Amino acid sequence: MKEKTIDYILRETWQAVARLYNEEGAKYEGSMAIGFALLSIDKEEGTPSTMVSTRMGMEPTSLTRTLKTLEEKGLITRKKNPDDGRGVLIHLTKLGKEKRQLSKNTVLKFNEAIKNNVPEDKLKTFIEVADIINELITEKKIF
Repeated sequence: MKEKTIDYILRETWQAVARLYNEEGAKYEGSMAIGFALLSIDKEEGTPSTMVSTRMGMEPTSLTRTLKTLEEKGLITRKKNPDDGRGVLIHLTKLGKEKRQLSKNTVLKFNEAIKNNVPEDKLKTFIEVADIINELITEKKIF
């Protein structure tokens, strides 16, 4: 293939980003999935487990393994939702809040590096194109 397809470029770029985050997370006994999960949990009020999966773009069943890992590492606790007895709230532990801050700093550092190396107009165009792709997929206008 002489030219890379759009999906190839997206996949290649996302895999590079994921690899970068996983390498950085490994320095702190974490991973990209752990960091994104921690960032998806409200640090003060906790978050319903179903909302964590929505925020991460994961199926609830896929989230189960990640939450189990977070719990085993002492980063979260699960508590009954006082507003809905059937539900569970995910709360960050003290260590979970510390790791969440590390994750947040990592994301901010990544964003700053991109902003420092990509002209603002090109970054704006990139975001517009990504929004259009997401809209086409969401509205099932491709297949």
